[in-house]
Amino acid sequence: MRDFLPSDKAKRERLLAVIRSSFRAHGFDEIETPSVEDSSRLHAGLGGDNEKLAYAVMKRGLDREALQSAATHDDYLELADLGLRFDLTVPLARFYASHRGELPSVFRSIQIGPAWRAERPQKGRFRQFLQCDIDVIGEPGNLAEVELIVATSATLDALGIAGCTIRVNDRRVLVSMLGVFGFAPADHEAVLITLDKLDKVGPDGVVLELRQRAEQLELDRSGSELGAYLAAVSALNDFLIRPRTLEFLVYGEHAIRRELPDGVDEDAVRDLVALGEAVEAAGIDRRQLSFDPFLVRGMGYYTGTIFEISHPDLGYSVAGGGRYDGMIGRFLGTDVPAVGFSLGFERIVDLIDLPETGAADAVALVYDADVTTPQLAALKAELLATGARARLERRTKNPKALLDQLAASGFTQFAFVSSSSTVLADLELRPIAAQ
Repeated sequence: MRDFLPSDKAKRERLLAVIRSSFRAHGFDEIETPSVEDSSRLHAGLGGDNEKLAYAVMKRGLDREALQSAATHDDYLELADLGLRFDLTVPLARFYASHRGELPSVFRSIQIGPAWRAERPQKGRFRQFLQCDIDVIGEPGNLAEVELIVATSATLDALGIAGCTIRVNDRRVLVSMLGVFGFAPADHEAVLITLDKLDKVGPDGVVLELRQRAEQLELDRSGSELGAYLAAVSALNDFLIRPRTLEFLVYGEHAIRRELPDGVDEDAVRDLVALGEAVEAAGIDRRQLSFDPFLVRGMGYYTGTIFEISHPDLGYSVAGGGRYDGMIGRFLGTDVPAVGFSLGFERIVDLIDLPETGAADAVALVYDADVTTPQLAALKAELLATGARARLERRTKNPKALLDQLAASGFTQFAFVSSSSTVLADLELRPIAAQ
């Protein structure tokens, strides 16, 4: 969790202004949800490993004895009724269930706000971070995915981030692949969590972790079940180490099937082909859109299409999302189709530096000690009336250090104010950069 100096905060706000403007141009409307949610919602089994990283808000009035009696993670959850949100998707699902009657049949939302996870801090990962999400709720067809991909790609272009690749997959493809390899349904979630590490540990690391897991399975499974599990791991290994080529989604069904074993979900393959055709028709460069059969996305709530955007200069994604048709039904009692895309703002902010807009009209009035408060108030009011940004600064013994500080805050002009200065015309505006 970090503090931001004025220059850092100004940069972040410039980026957010571009993001908001781009999302709104594509027909999305901004909402806001609370930072806390009911603990039962945050731990409903939909958030994958992120549920374990959620900060719990303990019930009010607990005594020391109750806290000391908690020995496990589950014990602490019993003592918590609220928690800080670990993403913006779970709050959005609850929001939609609460306000459905006031929203259009197809709702396109923008949600920008902080989320919290008890991460081990490292480059690109923080315990408090800002998320920028867009979601389409109520659209069952791939028009929702197309709108999200196009809007997110346009936003990255507006931010000046070029050379990104959009990786696409479908959770139905993943699940059917695991079935083809021979994994039992009870193993799917754990295997997908391990497969999600493929980019970091490679095929050997994935297979090693899955085989090590067999030692735990042996305690509560029969020999035949264990043998089937190990055979499935071997089948997966054979598939992972086969020669592969990068296949672009827009190359069609043949390209997609070349990356898959026989017997995968036919509907999912057809949907991926249709998505590639639609996104290309929307003007996305075909070289940006690749099919990745082992893209997993760690959240447990995804039910269909999933996607990530990666940048060649980074070892991690800058945006990601997918379809989560089953989540809203948990709160509403009726399933509603939904799909979302999230920008990794904390990663993007380190990639770019947008110029400050309107910097030429940012003026500092550097006044002498004998200038009266009414004089300063009148001069600042006159300056503000011109539409400029204005700041009053007492003159120091080292004006250069003061001007450097003003430049760092975005001010590009200044004027010395003496006791004889009564109107703006009395002042000489000078460029700070020239000092």
